[in-house]
Amino acid sequence: MILLLDIGNSRLKWAQQNNGVISATQALYHQKTSFYEQLKTAWKNVPAPDIVGISSVGADHIKQVIIDVIQVIWGTIKIISAASTSEDFGVKNSYQYPQKLGVDRWLGLIASYYSYQQSLWVIDCGTAITMDFIDETGIHKGGVISAGLHLMKTALSNNTQDLALYNKAHHLELAHQTDKAIFSGTLYAITGLINGLLSDYPSDSILIITGGDADKIADHLSHPVIIEPDLVLQGLALFIQKYL
Repeated sequence: MILLLDIGNSRLKWAQQNNGVISATQALYHQKTSFYEQLKTAWKNVPAPDIVGISSVGADHIKQVIIDVIQVIWGTIKIISAASTSEDFGVKNSYQYPQKLGVDRWLGLIASYYSYQQSLWVIDCGTAITMDFIDETGIHKGGVISAGLHLMKTALSNNTQDLALYNKAHHLELAHQTDKAIFSGTLYAITGLINGLLSDYPSDSILIITGGDADKIADHLSHPVIIEPDLVLQGLALFIQKYL
């Protein structure tokens, strides 16, 4: 069994891979002080994996906490940490220094192109919004990064006197209440960015969305979408194939 770990800016997501099949994903917020104990509890009945694969864009100390839990529960286990490369699984990295491309973005790109083999957009709707384009030959043409929904709301709350942090969902519309206005403003900002970029590139490209806010954003886009909740874990499973 392979244990696949995706350490994001806010959450740890994990799944087991057995005989090429990835199980249902589970997640924990890793910024809580109780994270270490929560993770030990969550994994106490998980069979010892043969390999642990890690994709991490989180802080180094969070990754170390996770490794500590692995060693406490299962002892010495082979750990493979994914990294962005210049080319893999038919995708060519456009960065001058390939390792500078966020590994979560890279894994999402290789998983998407491996599955669909055509020009496509990969949009990750998490703490940050990342949006990357691959042409039909597998060349990564570049991407953009923006603050995600929660980060936008947090910025408003932290830098204004009277705007509290609201997380409740509302209808996307002109609003007559502050919380509804913030919901619409942040969502319009993100969907406007995505729809604007889509209009500048080939219309036959498919649009793949992942991340915690994928469902909220997908409903308001002008382009048909494919939602892949576990895209980074899919890419991580591919990456690990090189070491088996």
